[in-house]
Amino acid sequence: MGDTADSAKANEAQALWTHDEQGPLLRLSGDWRGKSRLPARPDTTASATATLPLRIDGRALEAFDSSLAAALWALSRSARAPLDTRELPPALSGMLDLAARQSAGDAPGGRRRPRWLTRVGLAWQARYRRTRDTLAFTGDLLTAVYRAMRGSTAMRGEDLAQQLHATGPATLPIVTLISFLVGLIIAYMGAAQLQRLGAQAFMADLVTIGVVREIAALMTGIMLAGRVGAAFAAQIGSMQANEEIDALRALGLNPVEHLVLPRVLAMALMAPLLTTFAAVVGMLAGLLVAVGIFHVELLDYLYRSSKAITLAHAGIGLLKGTVYGVLVAMAGCRQGLHAGRSAQAVGEATTAAVVQAIIWIVIAASALTIAFQRLGW
Repeated sequence: MGDTADSAKANEAQALWTHDEQGPLLRLSGDWRGKSRLPARPDTTASATATLPLRIDGRALEAFDSSLAAALWALSRSARAPLDTRELPPALSGMLDLAARQSAGDAPGGRRRPRWLTRVGLAWQARYRRTRDTLAFTGDLLTAVYRAMRGSTAMRGEDLAQQLHATGPATLPIVTLISFLVGLIIAYMGAAQLQRLGAQAFMADLVTIGVVREIAALMTGIMLAGRVGAAFAAQIGSMQANEEIDALRALGLNPVEHLVLPRVLAMALMAPLLTTFAAVVGMLAGLLVAVGIFHVELLDYLYRSSKAITLAHAGIGLLKGTVYGVLVAMAGCRQGLHAGRSAQAVGEATTAAVVQAIIWIVIAASALTIAFQRLGW
């Protein structure tokens, strides 16, 4: 019984402040598991040695846990002095050194701003990662399209029908409004310049070629980016946040074939139809301005419009509208599949989808316009 009591007393957690020629020293011994009560630093020595490190002798420690590390760190912060951990066990000194580095990084001015070359490298790395994800997504989509052409796709017909309605009839009101207003603007601004030369009759050529070849496709693409592309990103991004896409992969289903392919195909089918409709609305708006305001003869306007519309102009406009629609669908689906798993990440993916779609549309419009001009079309 006496040996057991002596052993328990020897294992008892003890902390004692002493003083030698180097200053105050805290000696720790015994079992400190679950204990975090340390004696305060003696006032008689604190004022004289406030700038010196707190010396801790832990060679007599038998056991400890993170409670002791937290207590020592709190003692260091209250005394506003660093800890001398050279005489502590390696595990305990490691925890305290980690806390010191973290505190130095969080302090104002403690974390240095990366140099400009490092910032450039990090920005380039992030850009490379986004480009790599986009290329991988494009490859998966092309593979899904190839499988659909072979008749071995897992895409469901009802999904395609639903997306056809969402990208087509549901988009007509906004496309009609914007196309009509843009047609009015083009006709009025063009007629104001042609009127100086007495050439109001050429309004039909200006409005028809401009709307059919360029404006209808461009405005349709931008409207689809704001309405349909954002919806694609929000829908797929919400599924990503709710782990529904992970569930599809766990079931052995390809998310690209089930989610992306119906949307891209629906956009590719409906974009030329919407472009044609937008072109007709824009030409009607130009007719109203020419006949109603600048007193151009109705039959003359219709005749010039019919002569101005050529197969090349119509084909180029439909091709551009199709390309813009596919790019909008790809941008929305790509951002949705790579969205984060929070509500904020879904919102950011939706915004990024619209911005990316518009950028892709502008780049494609510039490239196609230059190419067709070089070819003389």
